Amino acid sequence: MESFFKLRENNTDFSTEILAGMTTFFAMSYIIFVNPAILSQTGIPWGAVFLATIIASVVSTLVMGLFANVPYALAPGMGLNAFFTYTVVFGLGFTWKEALGMVFLCGVINVLITVTKVRKMIITSIPESLQHAISGGIGVFIGYIGIKNCGLLNFTLDPGTYQALDGGTIIGSSAAVPALVSFNNAGVLLALIGLLITVVLVIKNVKGAILISILATTIIGIPMGVVDLSKLSESPSVASSFQDLSTVFGVALGKEGLLGLFADPARIPLVLMTIFAFSLSDTFDTLGTFIGTGRRSGIFSEEDIRNMQSSSGFKSKLDKALFADSIGTVIGAFIGTSNTTTFVESAAGIGAGGRTGLTSVVTAAMFLLAIVIAPVAGMVPAQATAPVLIIVGIMMCASFAEIEWTDLECAVPAFFASIFMGFSYSISNGIAAGFIFYCVVMILKGKAKELHPIIVGSSILFLINYALMAYLAM
Repeated sequence: MESFFKLRENNTDFSTEILAGMTTFFAMSYIIFVNPAILSQTGIPWGAVFLATIIASVVSTLVMGLFANVPYALAPGMGLNAFFTYTVVFGLGFTWKEALGMVFLCGVINVLITVTKVRKMIITSIPESLQHAISGGIGVFIGYIGIKNCGLLNFTLDPGTYQALDGGTIIGSSAAVPALVSFNNAGVLLALIGLLITVVLVIKNVKGAILISILATTIIGIPMGVVDLSKLSESPSVASSFQDLSTVFGVALGKEGLLGLFADPARIPLVLMTIFAFSLSDTFDTLGTFIGTGRRSGIFSEEDIRNMQSSSGFKSKLDKALFADSIGTVIGAFIGTSNTTTFVESAAGIGAGGRTGLTSVVTAAMFLLAIVIAPVAGMVPAQATAPVLIIVGIMMCASFAEIEWTDLECAVPAFFASIFMGFSYSISNGIAAGFIFYCVVMILKGKAKELHPIIVGSSILFLINYALMAYLAM
């Protein structure tokens, strides 16, 4: 165990990695239930998505842990699953089988840009100030997720400023006004108790503080009526779920999936545009997560980044992590779910001290165990895991100290990268805003020749993507 994962070399130990892996699992276990709820609206059997979510998470997370030896976990990504359902299937009229075919192609593209060093070149092209902004921005993003999941915010929408979609989803406009909720319901009070417990344990440097806070808050939530013990008897039928899975396994490559996408020449431009949108978002979400969490925590050291820049093949941890992530989407699509990607909630386990692939292996084992103990995992309320995300967000915001805020040349791109990342609820949107404004600032300062071609090219691709999304939404 020590020789394989190099625990001492990475300043960690067995018990810390175990606790970190469990922490990561509980921080992201919601995906087991949320992903089927979203994707099943397209017609995919709920049980099939339930198992596909778990199996894709287990396999891809094991690849990350055993091949790359880094503490990241993968699962079908939030946002990408919503794009799959509400835009690709409901909006554009593709079947869920065709959508899975597109996701599979997106995964193949991600593998190709990884093995051809395109992803490497993107990372090395990003200015250091923007890398710090991305790290701090992920802190804002994670912190905002935590505050939202605590139930501390509500949003006021006037009539005519929102749109109701099939399935009950509401899309509000920017007229929505956020405010603090009234502290008069059990869920919000439990979240505040959990936040207090987490802060006390972390400041006191209690070993296993984050996992202890999750378990303690969950237990406190039982007498408060927030944790519903009746869920223990609501286990989905494993046998029926496996039967459902057989109807979607490999469908992405069948005649109704990938092979049927290009049967109608008139649809090919739309198919290519949709795959492009999938791939762009998936690629930059992952890059942002690795840059933001890996650099700050030291998981990817300066030496590792230099090795990545100068080596060929998979000789650095970052090389291996990028490859492990790239095959996640291929695996997920083949099994029957939307884009599988590195979860930003991995930062919770990293915050708990996880530094090696053993953390990922433990998280994968917990996901596998969730097939039979799903109700137990489902009992952990958002109010128990949300405070952890807030604390991790606070830690990651330390990267803002590395930015020269008095120099607008650095400050403007950094501001848009970090703020858009949190408030648009998207890592890739934040990176897009940072890249675009960095180009604008450099041109205005007469430094256009100093712009890296990849930054310029990426910015153009982002602009094209937004134009395509605007077109698709018409």
